[in-house]
Amino acid sequence: MAAPLPKDDIAILDAYSAAVVGAVERVGPAVVRIETPRGGGGSGVVIAPDGLVLTNAHVAGEGRGLRVHLTDGTEGGAALVGVDEDTDLALLRTHAGTLPFAHLGASRALRQGQLVVALGNPLGFESTVTAGVVSALGRSLRARNGRLIEDVIQTDAALNPGNSGGALVSSAGEVVGINTAVIRGAQGLCFAVASDTAAFVAGQLLRHGRVRRAWIGVAGQTTALPRKVARVAGLAAASGVRLSEVVAGGPAALADLRVGDTLLALDDQPLPGVDALVRALSEGRIGQEATLTLLRAGRLERRAIRPSERPGAA
Repeated sequence: MAAPLPKDDIAILDAYSAAVVGAVERVGPAVVRIETPRGGGGSGVVIAPDGLVLTNAHVAGEGRGLRVHLTDGTEGGAALVGVDEDTDLALLRTHAGTLPFAHLGASRALRQGQLVVALGNPLGFESTVTAGVVSALGRSLRARNGRLIEDVIQTDAALNPGNSGGALVSSAGEVVGINTAVIRGAQGLCFAVASDTAAFVAGQLLRHGRVRRAWIGVAGQTTALPRKVARVAGLAAASGVRLSEVVAGGPAALADLRVGDTLLALDDQPLPGVDALVRALSEGRIGQEATLTLLRAGRLERRAIRPSERPGAA
């Protein structure tokens, strides 16, 4: 007969369980199943009581004949408000009545190693739950249209195909990501679009039916900076965006940016990570000249750059 667990271990397990159970109870009712006419679909998250549902673009498809199923058995049709292939996000509106909804938290407050819970409503199995930790922040992931999705959360919380479009939830019961992809052939590599990006996309889709973005033609990831460099540059955050790709002919290439450069600020607005760069490249910067501060070979440099509208946004 196995020896009983020490009281301290029981307390730790109880605290972990309580965090997971709390997250599920707060967000689970807002996680829905989405069905398409062809029998496919996935999951979604209700983010407003009047029936706004966030999901993946690849789940929503062309937006025809969609139906939304709640965990209490309520169901109804859904119309496509808008889709953003660049982030694999779509916004639906369903008329299934006044719905339970979840709050979008601030993904910028996440920390590596933080507990997260992945919730889905796949294939008729209500409230599928897995738990894990934030493995990495500020990742880039290629969407199905070939473009890079920026500001992606990597987690080891297991995701299944039917969980696409479901919620990645913090222990505080806030949605911090929309589950989007699993790397096939890899163990424990699962991804979610950060909630800060999801909130931005949802707002744009409500206003315009599409997302207009400024674009400079780079890909990169969040990287730590030496404290001395951050101090000399007068940065509050000791991190920046290290470039892994510069698109030929794009604004960054025209401004002589290169792979390996680390972006620190745009018009003196700090860029502590990929999410900050995404937010900084707002619609208002399209066609407007700006100044990038960057680190190259240990030296601080400044470059004038004129962001354009992201190709394909129109």
